[in-house]
Amino acid sequence: VIRPGSACDTPVITMDLYPTILELAALPPDENQHRDGVSLVQLLKGCELKHRPLFWHYPHYGNQGGAPGGSVRDGDWKLIEWYEDGERELFNLREDPGETTNLAAKYPDRVNQLASRLTAWRGDVRAVMPTPNPQFKGQ
Repeated sequence: VIRPGSACDTPVITMDLYPTILELAALPPDENQHRDGVSLVQLLKGCELKHRPLFWHYPHYGNQGGAPGGSVRDGDWKLIEWYEDGERELFNLREDPGETTNLAAKYPDRVNQLASRLTAWRGDVRAVMPTPNPQFKGQ
């Protein structure tokens, strides 16, 4: 059903794969198994998806340098919140796809709006937040 050679620039996220596969297999979604993905079947058929923000939660350190944080993308705007110190970075992805210019100081109202959405989403999905390790002795 996908038009050969077609392209799509609608932002999607990994969590969309599970509901998409369920729909393609004609299986019902299970609300206990996923809370934030949507099926991409209509998008694959050439239809539009309803606009939605995309959220990320990364509550740990990665072996390739990743640090604990979360983010939300809503349209052209992306907010990153670092869990270690609460620092927030704001980027306009249309003007700065490489995320090189932090606009948080210039647009504090947008930072607060997106941060509120991120906090609400974490509550909705029951995201587990990192906590300090009392055994850690430092470097």
